[in-house]
Amino acid sequence: MDVILGSGFLLLVVVAFVMLFLHFVPLGLWISALAANVSVGIFTLVGMRLRRVPPSNIVLPLIKANKAGIDVSVNQLEAHYLAGGNVDKVIDALIAAHRAEIPLPFARSAAIDLAGRDVLQAVQMSVNPKVIETPIVSAVAKNGIELKIKARVTVRANIDRLVGGAGEPTIIARVGEGIVTTVGSANSHTDVLANPDDISKTVLGKGLDAGTAFEILSIDIADVDVGRNIGAELMTDQAEADKRIAQAKAEERRAMAVATEQEMKAYTQQMEAKVVEAQAEVPHAMAAALREGKLGVMDYYNLKNINADTQMREAISQAGSDGQLKNPPPVK
Repeated sequence: MDVILGSGFLLLVVVAFVMLFLHFVPLGLWISALAANVSVGIFTLVGMRLRRVPPSNIVLPLIKANKAGIDVSVNQLEAHYLAGGNVDKVIDALIAAHRAEIPLPFARSAAIDLAGRDVLQAVQMSVNPKVIETPIVSAVAKNGIELKIKARVTVRANIDRLVGGAGEPTIIARVGEGIVTTVGSANSHTDVLANPDDISKTVLGKGLDAGTAFEILSIDIADVDVGRNIGAELMTDQAEADKRIAQAKAEERRAMAVATEQEMKAYTQQMEAKVVEAQAEVPHAMAAALREGKLGVMDYYNLKNINADTQMREAISQAGSDGQLKNPPPVK
């Protein structure tokens, strides 16, 4: 019984040791590498386990690269994986570039991948150019007519400028700027409608792909639509603004005239009050003249007769068409 228990315990120990050994030493990958004529040592695979690098993520891309004729080492792939890169995608990009006869060293491919760009897609775009469709760009010609233009830009990835080069938004913005400049310099919108290829030639000649990760192959105008008459709308708005300014100035002048009129009325009333005040002083002056002997009684009666004669003449001059006095003098 003790022998059976001892044998079972020994068997368990052996199974545990074999499982631990197979965990740290991936024999299947080592055999696959030997079958593919790829030199990968056992201790190298164990070191990957200790560095927490999945051996399959290194060995399988290494076998793929070796079969495609790409010269890469285990240390390069492991270092790229530890840096956070996608080893499998980098190897696929190298193979695609090798088949298309595009010079792409491993160091540049790894740098592109670590920069956050899809290196495989970049290589594919170098072989098969991509068409970028711009949004509708609104531009106004010199005659004030708005044109709405949509363009298609055919670009090819520039491998040498993928690291640090601008992306698609920059291409779209530069093409839109070129379209606005070209249309804005045209004397009439009909010139643009007659020769839309002039926009492509002008924009393409500006070197819009400078500093970008792409090489512009062609710029094609997909659609041109006539929009609003911006010039007429601006003139209308300006005329309306001038009209409001003129109305405001006229209202200001009217208010000043009304204020001046009120001032003159007040001044007239003030003068009339002074006249009434002066007239009220006349009887006092006459009484003082009589007391002082400066005015005789006959002089006083002559003055009264003159006043009565004057009132009669004024009444006659104010007579109406019916011969009646409008304001007859009072009977004394």
